[in-house]
Amino acid sequence: MKKRLIVGLLLVCFLSLAAIPATNAFSVGDILKVGGIGFLVDKFATPLNNFVNTLTFKHGGSHDYATKVVPIVTLGSGGYIGAAQVIGPQELVDKTQAVLQVEGNFNGKQFRVKALIPIDSKNPVNFSRVNGVGLSAVIDVKI
Repeated sequence: MKKRLIVGLLLVCFLSLAAIPATNAFSVGDILKVGGIGFLVDKFATPLNNFVNTLTFKHGGSHDYATKVVPIVTLGSGGYIGAAQVIGPQELVDKTQAVLQVEGNFNGKQFRVKALIPIDSKNPVNFSRVNGVGLSAVIDVKI
């Protein structure tokens, strides 16, 4: 009974969101895409990590560091999500929960800069930077 009530309330919420006029804010479709990609990144993190390790170790990479695939949350010109492989000492890689991507223009619009910052939270509003961790791969998700 409780499950039916919760499902019914969620359905009403989604239907009522569809009735709101469209603006430049996130749409329900955008939210579902971000959630879906986030789900895929979590689901395939280990196989993606193993694939990147196989790919990079074949080309002279090192086994000296730990690696992990985490989501990328982008802020700047819109909100996007993807994945990245972080690399570093095991305790710092374990601490890393996501990579924050911040975009900006330098010297007018001649240069577009993307800063990739390993962080200890999947929440891009409340986090701390994880120093000592680098990025070894960026993973694009086809949508």
